[in-house]
Amino acid sequence: MASDDIALLADALSKTHVGDGELSFKGLGLKLDDAQSVEELVRDIEQFQGLRALRLEGNTVGVEAAQAIAKALENKDQLQRCYWSDMFTGRLRSEIPTALRSLGSALMTAGARLTELDLSDNAFGPDGVKGVEQLLKSPSCHSLKELRLNNCGVGIGGGKILAEALIDCHRKSLAHGSPLRLRVFVAGRNRLENEGASALAKAFQLMGSLEEVHMPQNGINHAGVMALASAMRHNPDLRVLNLNDNTFTKRGTIAMAQALRHLRNVQVINFGDCLVRSEGAIALAAVLREGLPVLKEINLSFGEITEAAALVVAQTVRDKPDMEKVDLNGNCLGEEGCDALREAMEKGDMLGSLSDDEGEPEDEDDDQDDHENEEEEEEEDEDASDDCNEDEDGEILKENGTTKKDDSPEKPQSSAEIMSFLSCPSAEKLLQLGETRTNVQQQVHASDPHTAAETLLKISSLYSEEPETKTAVLETIDAVLKKLLSGSDLSSYCFLSTLLVMMGLLKGEGKVKKVPLVPGQLLCLEHAVQQEYFPQHVASLLHTFTSRNSEALESCSSASERLSSTLEKKCH
Repeated sequence: MASDDIALLADALSKTHVGDGELSFKGLGLKLDDAQSVEELVRDIEQFQGLRALRLEGNTVGVEAAQAIAKALENKDQLQRCYWSDMFTGRLRSEIPTALRSLGSALMTAGARLTELDLSDNAFGPDGVKGVEQLLKSPSCHSLKELRLNNCGVGIGGGKILAEALIDCHRKSLAHGSPLRLRVFVAGRNRLENEGASALAKAFQLMGSLEEVHMPQNGINHAGVMALASAMRHNPDLRVLNLNDNTFTKRGTIAMAQALRHLRNVQVINFGDCLVRSEGAIALAAVLREGLPVLKEINLSFGEITEAAALVVAQTVRDKPDMEKVDLNGNCLGEEGCDALREAMEKGDMLGSLSDDEGEPEDEDDDQDDHENEEEEEEEDEDASDDCNEDEDGEILKENGTTKKDDSPEKPQSSAEIMSFLSCPSAEKLLQLGETRTNVQQQVHASDPHTAAETLLKISSLYSEEPETKTAVLETIDAVLKKLLSGSDLSSYCFLSTLLVMMGLLKGEGKVKKVPLVPGQLLCLEHAVQQEYFPQHVASLLHTFTSRNSEALESCSSASERLSSTLEKKCH
C-alpha cells in the first residue's frame, strides 16, 4: 500500500466513533481489499476492550480484508451488535458469501451472542444468505433480537434458506432452554414472492415473538399474504406491520383482517400500495371498529379504494384514542369524495394529504378489471368460495362464540320443503312452509357471504303488500338477518360488502355479479333497519353506500327513498 493511501486510511480511522462498547467505521468510504489495507482497522478492533458493537457499513470489504477482520474478532466474545449493511459495493457477487462465512465463523469461534445483525443493502442474493446460514443456525444467534436484510436480492431461494435457518435456530435454542425470540425482522425489496414469504411465515409462526415486521416491495400476492396473516396471529406482541407495495386484493386483505382481530398491541399498519380495494377496506374497517385498541397509524394509500369505503374507514378510526395518522392518499375518491373525507375526519391533522387522489373510478374499465381479477384468482383452489374462504371466515365465527357451520349444533335436519323453496323461491312455497319458514336461517352462514347475500335477495324479492305474504317474507328476512348480523363485525361486514356488490352499490372482485333489483328488496331492508337486531354502525355503513351510489337504485326510486329516510333516522 502506498504511503499516501496509508495516510488517507489513518485519517479516516481517526474519525472512528468509540463509545458505549461501540467501534464505528460507518460511512468512511474505505476500500478494503487485502490484509494490508485493514491493518490499522484490525489493530483498533484488537485493542478495543469490551467490544459490543461493530459498525462497518458504508465501506467496501474484499475477501482478504474480511478474513483479516474476522481473525481480529475471534476473541471478541462480548460482541452483540453487527451493523454490516452496504459493505460490499463494487465487489463481485461471488466474493460476498466467502467474506460473510469468514466473519460468521469468527463470531462462532469467539462464542459471541448476537442481539442485532444488519446486512441490509448488500446485493448478495441467495448465495449471500448461504454465506450467513451457518451463523444463523449457531448458538451465536440463539439470542438474536433484530435481523435486518433489507434490499439484498434474497429471492425465493434465499427466502427459503433463511426460513430454514431460523427454524433450525429456534429448534436448537429451544433444546437449550432459551428459544430464539426474534423481535424485529426487516426484509424489504427482496423479491421473496409467495414461496419465500410462505416459507418465512412458518418460521414467524414458530417463534411467536415478533414485534416489528417490515417486508415491503416483495412481489407477494394474496397467497403469500394469507400465509403471513396466519403467522402474524401467533405473534401477540406485534406492534408494527409494514407490507407496503405488495398485492393483497380482497382475499389477502380479509385474511390479514382476520389476523389483526387477534392482535391487541399493533400501533402501526402500512398496507399502502397493496391493492386493498374497497371490499378489503370494509373488512379492515370492521377490525378497526372492534379491535386494535392502541393503533396510532394506518396507511391504506394507493389501494383503489372508493369514496364510500374510505368514509367507512374514516368513521371507524376517528374515535380511536391513540390514532395519529390515517393515509388514504392516491385512492379513487374524486374531488367531492376528498372533501367528504376531510369533513368526516373531525381531527383534521390526523388525515394525511390527498393530493395524489386518482379520481372517481371509470365504469368502462369493468371488463379489464374482471380480466385482472381472474388472473389474480387463478392460484386459488378450485373449490374455494368466490368471496371469503370458508375455513377462514368460519374460523372468524367460531372465535367469536358462534360455531362455524361444519360444527353448528343448529345444523338442520334439512327438510325437503325448505330446500325446494331455496332452489326455486316463490311466495306460494314460502306460505306452505308455515311457521317452519324461519328455519331458512339455518341454511345461511356468514362464513359463506355469497350464498347468504344471494338467499337474502331471493327471499326479499318475493315481498308484496298482500298481508299474508308480506308477513311471511319479513319474518323470514328477520330470522336470516338476525343470524347474519349476530357474529363479529368482520363477519357482518364481509356479508354486507358482498350484498352491496350484488346490489350494484359497490364494485367487487371475482365472479360476484350485480342482480336486477326490485322494490321489495329495498323495502325488506327498510323494515330490517328498524329492528333491534340491526346495529346502528351497520346501518351507517349501508347509508354511506346508498347515499353515494343512488343511481344504482334508480329503478326502485320510491322504495329507495323510503330506505334512505329510514337509514337517516337510524344513523342520527
